[in-house]
Amino acid sequence: MDKPSLKQFADQWRKSAEHTEALRIAVANAIRTANQEGMPQKDIAEATGYTRQQIRRIVNADAE
Repeated sequence: MDKPSLKQFADQWRKSAEHTEALRIAVANAIRTANQEGMPQKDIAEATGYTRQQIRRIVNADAE
């Protein structure tokens, strides 16, 4: 492994991490919107793969 190749892998990882964080925020915002529009937590959990407890934490994060 040479230094330029290692740097390329590290750069790809950083971009991936940034993209993942942006998607995490987008999903959390969508969950809050769905909750505000009255979608049951059960349906949100089924659609996202999150647990109902995770849904509650995301929704209640606004109150903190």
